[in-house]
Amino acid sequence: MIQGYLFSASPAIPPELPSQLPLAEGLPSLIDVIAQVSTRPRYAFMVLNLIARAAGQGGKAGPYVVQQGRAVRLRDWLCDALAPMAARDPKRLALAEQVRVELAEQGELPGDPDAASRLVDQIVLERVRRSGRCNVSRAVSELVRAGLVRRHYEGWRVDHHNRGARREAVYTLLPNTMRALGRA
Repeated sequence: MIQGYLFSASPAIPPELPSQLPLAEGLPSLIDVIAQVSTRPRYAFMVLNLIARAAGQGGKAGPYVVQQGRAVRLRDWLCDALAPMAARDPKRLALAEQVRVELAEQGELPGDPDAASRLVDQIVLERVRRSGRCNVSRAVSELVRAGLVRRHYEGWRVDHHNRGARREAVYTLLPNTMRALGRA
């Protein structure tokens, strides 16, 4: 997939939120900005809400979220939180059946139906998480373009604006975004 906005001669200027949004107009203004920039505004809004939930009052989410006593990568946490939205999706059901067939052909499908179901669910979750990370990144890129979120990477050696070298994504909500979400 080619991301045209990266190569265009004149970059799109993101719409701006007014510096002081009235509380009553905050959320509608935010939704309007997302609708102008995003190809999937509902999904982008869900991602933004989850980022806000992970960020808490500080406005910074990542690189890890503590879930049930263990640290989970932020993008994986977002994918897992959004996964139930597609649980009944025909593609998800077809993927589960495909995994079941592949395991049966390889002779790796357990005889116990419960164990087989758990194994299939685990493999489907891994595949969904892999594709979901791309979807989350695309939605966050749209939120960054809209001027609602900043993204950088933290990790192994140094903080850096580019990914790689075992760095993980960190998303920071901008003050106007936090006000519009009623978090400031």
